[in-house]
Amino acid sequence: MAGRLEGKVAVITGGARGQGAEEGRLFSTEGATVVLTDVLDEQGEQTAAQIDNATYRHLDVRSEPEWEALIKEVMDQHGRVDVLVNNAGIDLVKKLAATSLEEFERVVAINQTGTFLGMRTTANAMISAEKPCSIINISSVAGLEGVANHGAYSGTKFAVTGMTKAAAKEWGRYGIRVNSVHPGLIETPMTEDLRPFTDPQVRAKAERNIPMQRMGQAIDIANMVLFLATDESSYCTGQAFTVDGGVHP
Repeated sequence: MAGRLEGKVAVITGGARGQGAEEGRLFSTEGATVVLTDVLDEQGEQTAAQIDNATYRHLDVRSEPEWEALIKEVMDQHGRVDVLVNNAGIDLVKKLAATSLEEFERVVAINQTGTFLGMRTTANAMISAEKPCSIINISSVAGLEGVANHGAYSGTKFAVTGMTKAAAKEWGRYGIRVNSVHPGLIETPMTEDLRPFTDPQVRAKAERNIPMQRMGQAIDIANMVLFLATDESSYCTGQAFTVDGGVHP
């Protein structure tokens, strides 16, 4: 039986570990050719080597020339980018009043500008090729409500939500769908130092406040991303899909 992504080409940023790596593994099992990108080159190479039909490419999502080179390479090799997952991102646990301009601009450059560059570069290539594409932007529940001590991060995730909705309206006529996914508390290398994952009492309290009574795992996000990557979601665009165990119904 053919997989739901048989013959499709997917580019996943932040693919060396965590959610991006899990998405790559799931996409591969569904028949996709997967291009994982990251700046963690050694880990990225190791992850790609463990996934069928996967390759790894270095990509600093803040760099316009690197985005242009990556998408050109994929188009030259495969003639298409069927799925782009803008997964790369960083957090900053700091009060807004204590956040330096340098710290703020770094979070914006990776989380917001990186997503913008990926969306624009891929969409332009697919519009020129006259081929459809699904773009999936990983936002956060912090892109739906402000989160204290994560002001810079929250701001960028709200921006990703807004860009997603605007792009969906602009590119729908070309067959390009753009949606955002909003994880809640997900256990990944990026979140492992947060108190809900380091303090058993804080974790227990957090889980009591989640209707599903557990923390999320990377596969929970990967499954939603897979749905948005396939034709099963062909009439979904400009939408924010929350995956948080029911905290934000």
